[in-house]
Amino acid sequence: MEALVLEKKDILNLRDIDLAEELGPQDVRIAIHTVGICGSDVHYYTHGAIGQFVVKEPMVLGHEAAGTVTEVGAEVTTLKAGDRVCMEPGIPDPNSRASRLGMYNLDPAVRFWATPPIHGVLRPSVVHPAAFTFKLPDNVSFAEGAMVEPLAVGMHAATKARITPGDLAVVSGAGPIGMVTAMSALAGGCSRVIMTDVAQPKLDLAATLGPITPVNVAQQNLVEVVNEMTDGWGVDIVFECSGNEKAAADVFEPLRPGGTVVYVGMPLEPIAYDVVAAQVKEARIEHVFRYAHVYPRALALMGSGKIDVKPLITDKFDFSQSVEAFDFAVHMPPTSVKAQITVAG
Repeated sequence: MEALVLEKKDILNLRDIDLAEELGPQDVRIAIHTVGICGSDVHYYTHGAIGQFVVKEPMVLGHEAAGTVTEVGAEVTTLKAGDRVCMEPGIPDPNSRASRLGMYNLDPAVRFWATPPIHGVLRPSVVHPAAFTFKLPDNVSFAEGAMVEPLAVGMHAATKARITPGDLAVVSGAGPIGMVTAMSALAGGCSRVIMTDVAQPKLDLAATLGPITPVNVAQQNLVEVVNEMTDGWGVDIVFECSGNEKAAADVFEPLRPGGTVVYVGMPLEPIAYDVVAAQVKEARIEHVFRYAHVYPRALALMGSGKIDVKPLITDKFDFSQSVEAFDFAVHMPPTSVKAQITVAG
């Protein structure tokens, strides 16, 4: 079938590739409709690797996807042909110790779309376990369904934060993950989110998404803003979503005593971690790696209208424009948040 293939670093082709997949008894076959372009997809394109995951053979990109079930395995009872669905892209070993402990996202043997050597889903169809395939609410579009994957990261971060209703949070980084983390924090009970970035158009968009106070840290001092809003006490939670080394190192400055820091973004280099700054506030530190057990709750919030991801979908491309779409994503303008590719019309 035709697919978007990363041949090696800096070389993408839309070409035929043999991706024959057998339908198992607990699987479904899905016609792909929409695929979002993730920062990890772009990083594989521009760098050929993310940490220990190195592109050594041609690999199909894409893991944020939604589509329509076209065939179900003999033992599948929860889905049927014609169902509109989104798919959780990581398939763990159900017998691994991590999976048995409920932490299947931390299973070292997880097979995750578009993570070498596993092919992604920028292609017409895919076979996937029914257990990791979720029916979309009737009022949720394919484009929104393809946003559930990044939203799941924000949901997982909000869950790890253990939000108390009324909490005030800082979210650093107004990219796609920062945006969905802010939405998840508000849905989870935060009264307000302070969003930081240096790109004013992204901050302007964030301000339209709910009770979000934008702070351009190139022009304003975050700690001064926080102190003014909290009478010098600090925020309850800091979600670090930027991956920026300085932002990741400064997370304890706006935090209140006894507050929580959740590291979400992944810095490309090790950061300076001020242990004493964390100790004197007895800060609780959490980290997230992808997500687990959140897709149904994310879809429920989207279906109820509590979370609306539509404003984040800023750019759309046809499947035939896939290479162009990735070149756009490499140099995405500050007015853009999420680019998607429509595989099927």
